[in-house]
Amino acid sequence: MESVTLDALDRRLIHALQLDGRLPFSRIAAALGVPERTVARRYHRLRSRLALRVVGLVDGRRTGMLDWVVRVRCAPEAVETLAVLLARREDTSWIAPLVGGTELTCVIRTPPPGDDGRRPFFEQLARTAGVREVGAACVLRPVAGVGGWAGRMDALGEAEQRLLLPPRPAPADPADPADPAEAVPVLSPADSALLRALSQDGRADLGRLASATGCSESTVRRRIGQLRDSGVLAFEVEIDPALFGYPIEALLWLDVPPAGLGAVAEALAGHQQVAFAALTTGPSSVFVMVECRSVSGLHAYVTDELAALHGITRIESAVTQRRTKRAGPLPAPLAEKRAGAPSGRAAAQ
Repeated sequence: MESVTLDALDRRLIHALQLDGRLPFSRIAAALGVPERTVARRYHRLRSRLALRVVGLVDGRRTGMLDWVVRVRCAPEAVETLAVLLARREDTSWIAPLVGGTELTCVIRTPPPGDDGRRPFFEQLARTAGVREVGAACVLRPVAGVGGWAGRMDALGEAEQRLLLPPRPAPADPADPADPAEAVPVLSPADSALLRALSQDGRADLGRLASATGCSESTVRRRIGQLRDSGVLAFEVEIDPALFGYPIEALLWLDVPPAGLGAVAEALAGHQQVAFAALTTGPSSVFVMVECRSVSGLHAYVTDELAALHGITRIESAVTQRRTKRAGPLPAPLAEKRAGAPSGRAAAQ
């Protein structure tokens, strides 16, 4: 990625896009008080340098799917190959080798367990050359970071935010504890094509989306609104936290007894450092992703803010080495670059 430095206008633009990734440049420009061409130029500059991307994300719980936080321990020589193999899959996200060189983590989306005649993904992964151990924790409920990391959403004042987001029907709450599987929407082939196109580029124009789906532009516009209002579709801004001055990313696994989960989850939702947190199955009941300015900042967060929370009985932590993949599919330039990476069996099958 070409070297990029964010200035105040870039940060305001990114905040605006996190509020709504499909906001017209004209509305953003009016709220920020700058020419529309300036906003468009800034966005395209950041996107062309692979520093920023808006992606459309599907809430798997709203479509009957399950998300899993997966930890893979493997031989040092297998880490990079495995990361590339996993990144090629459409059902993976947030892939990160950890510092130390023998472990990586990712999020994988699967159908509910059942006998569909295929070898389960986790069995495939465990049989991959170089893999020594696989652990998977099912995401029960996201509790923090839904709608964007707070660390990149402090550049706009309340008045500017009101200009950007006029009143509209409130979408379904993705953190709603009610079981969304009770009313799983039926997605048509056109919906699937639309969601796939938006996962590659959340700001794709209606003409491109119409071509991808075989529908009219008015139908595409209406369907995007319906999917958003139902909570199935949301938009995320992908950008490296290091550009905001947070180069240290750590993953935390917290042991919390059931009686303390509510209070801990509520507290995590208000922590500036938390990019994402969820209640999960597995040995640890809470998974947390945090962004920090330094290792000393991570130490202060663990020993001060987390230590002050009643109910946490144990903390395991690991620092990520880098992100091989974030929320959406690999951008085309990166996918092409990695197409010639060493191939392997099992995990990519």
